[in-house]
Amino acid sequence: MAPGLQFTLFELLFKLFPILAIVERGSAGVTSTFTRSKWQSFDIPLDNKVFEIPKGYNAPQQVHITQGDYDGKAVIISWVTPDKPRPSRVQYGTSEKKYDFIADGTVTNYTFYNYKSGYIHHCLVDDLEYETKYYYKIGEGDSSREFWFQTPPMIGPDSPFTFGIIGDLGQTYNSLSTLDHYMQSGGQTVLFLGDLSYADRYQFNDVGIRWDSWGRFIERSAAYQPWIWSAGNHEIEYMPDVGEVMPFKSYLHRFSTPHLASRSNNPLWYAIRRASAHIIVLSSYSPHVKYTPQWLWLRDELKKVDRKKTPWLIILMHVPIYNSNQAHFMEGESMRAVFERWFVHHRVDFIFAGHVHAYERLYRISNIRYNVSSGNRYPVPDRSAPVYITVGDGGNQEGLAGRFRDPQPEYSAFREASYGHSTLELKNRTHAFLNWHRNEDGEEVHADSVIFLNRHWASNLRRRRLKKNQHKARGEINF
Repeated sequence: MAPGLQFTLFELLFKLFPILAIVERGSAGVTSTFTRSKWQSFDIPLDNKVFEIPKGYNAPQQVHITQGDYDGKAVIISWVTPDKPRPSRVQYGTSEKKYDFIADGTVTNYTFYNYKSGYIHHCLVDDLEYETKYYYKIGEGDSSREFWFQTPPMIGPDSPFTFGIIGDLGQTYNSLSTLDHYMQSGGQTVLFLGDLSYADRYQFNDVGIRWDSWGRFIERSAAYQPWIWSAGNHEIEYMPDVGEVMPFKSYLHRFSTPHLASRSNNPLWYAIRRASAHIIVLSSYSPHVKYTPQWLWLRDELKKVDRKKTPWLIILMHVPIYNSNQAHFMEGESMRAVFERWFVHHRVDFIFAGHVHAYERLYRISNIRYNVSSGNRYPVPDRSAPVYITVGDGGNQEGLAGRFRDPQPEYSAFREASYGHSTLELKNRTHAFLNWHRNEDGEEVHADSVIFLNRHWASNLRRRRLKKNQHKARGEINF
């Protein structure tokens, strides 16, 4: 390569800074004209090998892990045993087949109509080292099973990390395609946007059976890397006609979250820090108006965010605050009215949501000036506002939401109704790469790809440059 043509990534990004600012801000939206193949959206039959039950008496199944503390030095390992509740124990260590440590867990089960779950285990494994591969073993004798996971880098502003973003997954052949594609993406942790199994589309005992099949379905990924959970409407399962009136019953028994570590009193909303990100999970279907527990908790949690340690502030929810699809249009208005001003004030970088079975990326907008008498009812560009991204296209049996509002609103940057997933690559404290991958494409093809500047550090960088130039003009720069 000729001299002068060799650039580091940082130099390249620096030279592209003016262009990136324009790309991120955008000038015109795109409604993709891509026509997807006509795959049918029905659930995979239960006798398919993707739902295979592990061999052996009382063999652990439906294994999945999530972050177990606030800062990424613990995991919660969960699994189900069908025949007896013991042992509820994890053996683990840093060498394969050599388990130097033991952690004991808790066991629960539940009934739904006439269905009785297996024994559901949740085991906290803590005091782990950063950036370390751990091997773990659950079960006993010939029925035991072994897995591994990698802990994240230490909390820090330039700790690189790649998150996968999946929502509304289900258990169809489209769901399988999404999961297979994600597992080739290099993602290190899944941020899951709600609507997991779609078991509530079944009746009677089949509800529980389809929760079991989904647990086995995701194990190929979720047993080896954390999935950060948020709940959607399909987790509510309010079915008074069969005597089931406890919302989120199946979900809360099966999926544990580290809510206590962030001083939340409810597992449906909580926060974690991972690498260079501070991630807040909200519950769209829990009370969130002023003075409710979720409102009080979020107010306090936002005050804890330290952008010097975790520059990227990310919020997960199920219902989009903004979208331009006919499906679920303005369903997130109640949460927007309560929280949007906080999101803008704290310069949230990204808000990811599911619910709408399509992909859409919006420009940075806000509607915080609206009230019932102002008349300012339209969102406007706002550099302090989050980027709103809908990733509700995981593959469930309800199909795609292909009816977008026409014409495309000015706040909508890119939208397409196809199945897929996203990845968010946090490169350092200033730059992040967002990619949306369509299932029909090869893994290296991204249907939407954008470079974003961090809201906190990019703003500070501009202020420092301005201040430096002002001092230089007055002859105050010391070299």
